[in-house]
Amino acid sequence: MSGGLTAALMFPALFLFIFLGMPVSFSLAAVALLFGIGTFGEAIGSIFFDRLLGISTASMLAAVPLFIFMGAMLERSAIAERLFRVMQIWLGFLPGGLAIATIAMSAVFAAATGIIGAVEAVIGMMAIPAMMKLGYNKGLISGTICAGGSLGTIIPPSIVVIIYASLAELSIGELFAGIIVPGGLMVVLFILYIFVRAALRPQDAPRAPPESYALPLREKLAITVSGLAPAVVLVAAVLGAILAGIASPTEAAAVGSVGAILLTLAYREFSFDLLRASLRKTLTVTAMVMMIVVGGNMFSSVFIVIGGSTLVGGLVDDLQLSPAQMVALFLFIVFLLGFVLDWITVVLICLPIFLPQLKAAGVDGIWFAVMVVIVIQTAYLTPPMAPAVFYLRTIAPPEMTYRDMYRGVAPFVVLEAIVLLIVALVPEAATYLPKVLVGF
Repeated sequence: MSGGLTAALMFPALFLFIFLGMPVSFSLAAVALLFGIGTFGEAIGSIFFDRLLGISTASMLAAVPLFIFMGAMLERSAIAERLFRVMQIWLGFLPGGLAIATIAMSAVFAAATGIIGAVEAVIGMMAIPAMMKLGYNKGLISGTICAGGSLGTIIPPSIVVIIYASLAELSIGELFAGIIVPGGLMVVLFILYIFVRAALRPQDAPRAPPESYALPLREKLAITVSGLAPAVVLVAAVLGAILAGIASPTEAAAVGSVGAILLTLAYREFSFDLLRASLRKTLTVTAMVMMIVVGGNMFSSVFIVIGGSTLVGGLVDDLQLSPAQMVALFLFIVFLLGFVLDWITVVLICLPIFLPQLKAAGVDGIWFAVMVVIVIQTAYLTPPMAPAVFYLRTIAPPEMTYRDMYRGVAPFVVLEAIVLLIVALVPEAATYLPKVLVGF
């Protein structure tokens, strides 16, 4: 059996293990072991140990647990409720004001946590009852919550970006800068869609009663300063330090973690139970991420060694793809894999296979990375396998059906595809800020 065919068989084997119920990390490692032992023999154990040691000592990955801890502390503090109230009093008068406030609050909370599931769960538990009480269309509620939760992928400090940058040997600061414009554009499009739909179909998004937002200016400012300003300062300090080159991502994440603790103290929400729960979640999520990183690294390494790179390179040559067509093909593969695999696994499998071809074709690494992040976010929302819908199902009331959820997310998937098209046609949307911001 040729090396290329053997490498190709690794993917059916991987899906078989996953569908049999084996955890993704163990599935990746098991397939790598089974296929690698035929090439390396008994040496496969020491090779895998070296991989494990290299990943566990990678300095760039040290930022992951710190950002997760920062998000876990903020998730369990009162900051989410305060942010939601701030957005309500300033945006509640607009058509669809409560849904618009939910998207705006999601953007801020995503910038403070960087964790996809956390954003959706926390926001959903607050916004769903409020929108249901006003009689919002269930599809609009579903789409707003899922789309808002997905912003944790495209708004820094995204854990997706940190993992991607470490694997692709890109600057985390540059990639953070690269997703700022697409992320901001996505938030604007989400808000415009809700505004236009609510204006054209008021029955889908009834206005909130004036008493929920018509407060004296002094009271509004006081609520804003206490609820929004601390979170904005924390995010600005963390991202500003990275973009300005003052601190490494790990150092900035450490500052953010201390800032999150200080915020819980300032809001009088701190307790040792809160700290213990946050540390437990940090340990659990970090262990999950790192196990998948290790398994994915083993899988991709064996795939490449036994002929995977030759297989992919031959496919590209046989199809006579231009650089643009190759980028489109790779993004399509990422999108398809995103239906059945989590984002970490997709990145770990695809990057080592795609990057040599992209570098040989002269494709800008930051530009491609930003598009991959958008595609991952879109796959997160796209039915029928949309993880965002499954997250929502765990917190949604019984009367909100899967039909409501699938219909609700569809317009937001289209909006994300529009952002992807803009970045594809105008690469400067992803590459301009990294050139002018990082290390200024």
